[in-house]
Amino acid sequence: MEMHQIRYFLALCDELNFTRAAQISNVSQPSLTRAIKMLEEELGGPLFHRERANTHLSELGRTVKPYLQQVYREAEKAKREAEDFVRLKQTPLRLGLMCTIAPNQMLEFIAAVQMRHPGIALQIVDAAAVELERRLVAGELEVAIYALPETPPDNGLHYLPLYREQYMIVMQPGHRLAAGTCVQVRELDGERYLSRVNCEYGLAADRVFEQQNVDWPTVYESERDDWILAMAAAGLGLAFMPRLCVTHPGVVSRPLVAPEFWREVSLVTVRGRPHSPALGAMLTEAMHARWADQPALAVQAARTRGQGTTVGPADRDSSAR
Repeated sequence: MEMHQIRYFLALCDELNFTRAAQISNVSQPSLTRAIKMLEEELGGPLFHRERANTHLSELGRTVKPYLQQVYREAEKAKREAEDFVRLKQTPLRLGLMCTIAPNQMLEFIAAVQMRHPGIALQIVDAAAVELERRLVAGELEVAIYALPETPPDNGLHYLPLYREQYMIVMQPGHRLAAGTCVQVRELDGERYLSRVNCEYGLAADRVFEQQNVDWPTVYESERDDWILAMAAAGLGLAFMPRLCVTHPGVVSRPLVAPEFWREVSLVTVRGRPHSPALGAMLTEAMHARWADQPALAVQAARTRGQGTTVGPADRDSSAR
């Protein structure tokens, strides 16, 4: 059974005249007659009784008509859904955002996607970077934006680098360490630590502090950066967080050095997985957006290659990533 046979059958049901049904269906009468005959052979009996001036449905025709109407409606609905999908009309797109990314960094990008592509039904979830990667690989997300600086890149994933940012020590303006232009790791000995539970550098930083015999006891733990910042502003301890996350007016921040810590935030997809037009539109917007007041790192790298310069490992920042 083919869709054109069902379409001809329904047209003949409406017209009860082979000539008019063929005209409405934009086919010749012999083609319509042949299609109806093949449908009758498949269904096991005549669908119409053909009389000179009175073509009418047979008992079998009346029985199968509602089922074929439903099949045709569902097929047309599927076709419309597919057309809307291709044209980005109400196309769902599940985006995962790392919960430690500053909202201000993402709002302009997300607003641009929704304004220029109103047909994308964007569904955003936030989670820790490790959880986002798990959901992405499992197919629960089409795309995610995150950083895992202590984890080697997964060959099964494609990374579109967006921006890099350094980790800072956050404190009250009157704190002794605020007088300098940076904070060395060894200077944190004896300070109180406000721990960000989802910090991408948690374990790596702990190892560095242990190596330098730095003891700064944890006095507060939270998954929420706004609480960490508020505690730092109240003078209850020091925080360790990416530069763009420092948004509280009551704190200052200084780069942590000796060693430095950096993270590279990327837009990540699964390599080889078919991408929807909606995802293609988002990738385009990501390449046109500004990240940390600069073009995306991928765009900068492409421009550099276009000038005949290759950026290799030796050209990159050698600090912790």
